[in-house]
Amino acid sequence: QVQVEESGGGLVQAGGSLRLSCAASGRTPNSYVMGWYLRPGEDGEIVARYGWPGGFTYYSDSVKGRFTISGDNAKKTIFLQMNNLTPKDTAVYYCHFYDVHSRTGYWGQGTQVTVSS
Repeated sequence: QVQVEESGGGLVQAGGSLRLSCAASGRTPNSYVMGWYLRPGEDGEIVARYGWPGGFTYYSDSVKGRFTISGDNAKKTIFLQMNNLTPKDTAVYYCHFYDVHSRTGYWGQGTQVTVSS
């Protein structure tokens, strides 16, 4: 079993920045994909994704150039640096951990990001 916990959400003015963190704990494998979504579930809207081994990344078109995803494999933790935020970025951001070998995914509870105009 894997537990996923997000942190770092909050209220910020347009043009500001926030940094989200997501930590996975429990029986975490060394081959995984972690990502941020705007809603949980199979039809979740992806924001950004980070995979290990290799540290590959993926971004949705709406956040390219503004958001940066990174990871600390030793701690099974990913970070989402969100810059130049706009009110359209307001949402609950959910973290997802995917075990590549067992093909099992786990969701966090979500963290609220609110951007005021």
